[in-house]
Amino acid sequence: MTNVMNCEEMKKNGEALKACHLTELVRGSEAGLIDEMTPIVQCGSVRLDLYRVERIDAAGVAALISLYRTASEAGNSFRISNLRPHVAEVLALVGVDRILVSHNARQFGQAGSELAQTAA
Repeated sequence: MTNVMNCEEMKKNGEALKACHLTELVRGSEAGLIDEMTPIVQCGSVRLDLYRVERIDAAGVAALISLYRTASEAGNSFRISNLRPHVAEVLALVGVDRILVSHNARQFGQAGSELAQTAA
């Protein structure tokens, strides 16, 4: 859970980059993502790196929309990046890619995880 010091630091630094550690964002796994990310998106703007997510279903899409709504209500932004082709296709099919996908998003495979690059 995010503490007050991290929240203040996030607001000072702007958008935070957070990695999703799930390989599937599907019914049964989405609640954990919502529980983990809700206090973070309430605190500040977040870009969620989905480079590990290979599969997404309606529950996963709903989770991303819920996080987007929570962030918006708090005056923050929520974007996703580094999508695998299948995940990007599903989001485009349901029409949420326009609001969720970061304009700076890389397609999976162009450079691997952004977090892995910055950690090196």
